[in-house]
Amino acid sequence: MISTLPTSHRALTVPEVMAALHLSRFKVYDLIRTKQLPSFTVGRARRIPADALHTFMQHQLEEAA
Repeated sequence: MISTLPTSHRALTVPEVMAALHLSRFKVYDLIRTKQLPSFTVGRARRIPADALHTFMQHQLEEAA
């Protein structure tokens, strides 16, 4: 029996994060490099957990308030 992962366990590509945040590729990689946005690699492919993006956005909203 194969079960699908919940959508909260989705891994996003850098271009998907760029589109979601309306940021440049350089800025997304800068957020990853500075550990503000957690990510992992599989081979040469960089992935950002959707939960990590959500947490990042929540943290940014809390700081802005």
